[in-house]
Amino acid sequence: MNRGLDRRALLAGAGAMGVAGCYGREEPPAEARRDFFLTDLEQRHGGRLGLAAMDVASGRRVTWRGQERFPFCSTFKAFLAAATLQRIQHNDEELDRLVHITEADMIPHAPVTGPAVGRSLTIRRLMQATVEVSDNPAANILIREMGGIAVWRQWWPTFGDTTTLISRLEPDLNTALPNDPRDTCLPEQTLANLRLMGFGDRLTPEHDRLLEGWLLASPTGPNRLKAAAPEGWSVAHKTGTGANGAANDIGVMTPVSGSPVVMAVYFVGATEATEDQRDAVIADGARRALEALGRG
Repeated sequence: MNRGLDRRALLAGAGAMGVAGCYGREEPPAEARRDFFLTDLEQRHGGRLGLAAMDVASGRRVTWRGQERFPFCSTFKAFLAAATLQRIQHNDEELDRLVHITEADMIPHAPVTGPAVGRSLTIRRLMQATVEVSDNPAANILIREMGGIAVWRQWWPTFGDTTTLISRLEPDLNTALPNDPRDTCLPEQTLANLRLMGFGDRLTPEHDRLLEGWLLASPTGPNRLKAAAPEGWSVAHKTGTGANGAANDIGVMTPVSGSPVVMAVYFVGATEATEDQRDAVIADGARRALEALGRG
């Protein structure tokens, strides 16, 4: 997702600033700004807001509740595609291998796999469906094809993440119950994961372009991070929505020229708010983060 910039140089530059990643990395993260507050956004409708954002080139960061747990909902699907692409690079999977789709695979929200019942889809198409339109059966099938949830859980530490908790499959992972650690993450850890996925060397250039294309093409959540992006910026992102007012958006926001900004926003508990109101909180938090980073 380098958008024409030298991704390894960006990664090294951020590391030199002490933000080589959140947890499990050799250097501690750079200290975030202490004057960044989102209390009023939380008070608008109730709920709890978590945000972490970083200018990739400079390493400047802002966080709010960055070390608290939030239900990740469907945002995990961006990383599931990355894990599957890594399996392809290791010759453990094939991009164009066909997988038969059955009625037994079906669960709610199957815009691609539903019409394909009785036919076969490639691993490539399943990844695209998982990322672009958040197809739930496609995500579960990819996890099954890699060996099941235990194998999926073991991938995260190989990516440098020992804090994200993988507990259930779709759709059960979206319950977002209060004080339930299952299927939760830390915003600062997601930030580190996104930076490594987008600007590290875990994926080949070909596979990086595939994943970036799917993230850019996703039509979901147009009023979340996309609404906060200044004119002309692109947003490669993955949303997530669940019970208990859970609404999330994570991704890379890239200007026409200059350094990208990586951002992860999680909002949960605003059960009386409408979807539009929750989206507006995410967008407003993202705008403030960009302004605090000098990128608004």
